[in-house]
Amino acid sequence: MSALTAPAAEPAADPAERIGHLRVEIDACDAEIIELVERRLAISREIGALRAASGGTRLSLSREQQVLARFRAALGPDGAALGMMLLRQGRGQL
Repeated sequence: MSALTAPAAEPAADPAERIGHLRVEIDACDAEIIELVERRLAISREIGALRAASGGTRLSLSREQQVLARFRAALGPDGAALGMMLLRQGRGQL
């Protein structure tokens, strides 16, 4: 089973009850995503600060292209948009 595939649904007597349980799972996923994004942004900002302190640029366009390609390959065009949003958040204003 892939990371994007939901576990097999157990038959529920009440669809509304099943929907409620699934929404709880989505909320848990969202909380994990938010935590990971915050962690990623902190790491990215530290890299930018280290690069600038050592006389380099804050960002590496070749690295950004690698990140975007990985997101695009895994999630399609919307994945590339998500990757770009993460890159913008991490590097701040140019």
